[in-house]
Amino acid sequence: MSHKILIVEDEVTLSEAYHTLLKQAKYDVTVAHDGKDALKKVEQFDPDLILLDLRMPILDGVGFLKEYDLKGKHPNVKVIVFSNYDMQEEIDEAYRLGADRYILKAWASPREILNLVKDALDPSQAERH
Repeated sequence: MSHKILIVEDEVTLSEAYHTLLKQAKYDVTVAHDGKDALKKVEQFDPDLILLDLRMPILDGVGFLKEYDLKGKHPNVKVIVFSNYDMQEEIDEAYRLGADRYILKAWASPREILNLVKDALDPSQAERH
C-alpha cells in the first residue's frame, strides 16, 4: 500500500510538477488548489501527508490548518508547509497549528522535496547526505 499525499498548491505548474514527481515515486497523490478545496479533499482522500502552501486564494494555508483542526481529527498526518514567504509569524502559526516542517519553495529542489516527503513518511527510506 502506498502512502497518500495531498498537495495543496494554487500555482498549477508547481502542483503538476510535484504531482508528477510524487506519482513517479509511487505515492498515491491528489491536488487541491486552495484551502477550501483542501478541506473537502482531505476528508475524502484521508492523506498520510499534506504538502501545504501558505499563500493561496479563497482560504490560505494557515486558515486551512485552523479550520481543519488537524491534530484533533488526524493526529498522525504529517504536514510539510512549503511557501515562498518567509514570514516568521506565519511560520510560528503553522507550527502551532500542527505543521511538522516548513521549507521555502524557492530554495528546495524537487529532489529535496521528495526526500522531505520520504523522511516524513518513512525515515529509513530518505537519502542521507
